[in-house]
Amino acid sequence: MPSRPPSPGPMPVRSSTILITGFDAFGGAELNPSWLAVKALHRRQILGHRVVAARLPTVYGESLKSLNALLRLHRPVLVVCVGQAGGRSSISLERVAINLDDAPIADNAGAQPVDVSVVPGAPVAYFSTLPIKAMLVALQREGLPAEVSQTAGTFVCNHVFYGLMHALANNRLLRRTKGGFVHVPWLPEQGAPSMPLDDMVKGLRIALRCAVAVQGQTGDDASRGAGAVH
Repeated sequence: MPSRPPSPGPMPVRSSTILITGFDAFGGAELNPSWLAVKALHRRQILGHRVVAARLPTVYGESLKSLNALLRLHRPVLVVCVGQAGGRSSISLERVAINLDDAPIADNAGAQPVDVSVVPGAPVAYFSTLPIKAMLVALQREGLPAEVSQTAGTFVCNHVFYGLMHALANNRLLRRTKGGFVHVPWLPEQGAPSMPLDDMVKGLRIALRCAVAVQGQTGDDASRGAGAVH
């Protein structure tokens, strides 16, 4: 009888993808720390997941077109969009996205919408599906300034945050994908308060690792107060 061909062995397991995005510079600035921090994580491995970093334009509409194309391409298990929040001193884990564009300044295409819905007819708001309390604990445990934020503003950051959560809620291929938004402070060369780039990169890496580790666990998040009086 002919001998059996050798077993090919187990098929390689393709790592799932974590998508993390930052923005290009806006408002006359020459850089945006969100992109610099995100770019440093590109192609890293976090708990067996491959990190893909991408830069979004600081433009209403176009930013969501770019993000939705990335979602279709990668079908990630986790999505974290990152933006710059000048004036904040901590890594801000955003809790809620609202269905409103109300621009305090023009975007990079010159648009400055007032009282416009991100998605007409869609819900007023979506909550982040990231384990933001667990992420807060993990960041603070490492000595990094962090907070849960109750507002992502009404500029392009919130536009992307809302568009992301709307996509995750309505695309059946992404129903198991967790997602949300994180703001980082200025870099020291941009002004004060600020945070060194290395701390931003470390913080985002910790946040991603925590989000992957917590995903699917009973309770899904830490029970800890992180509200705001004002």
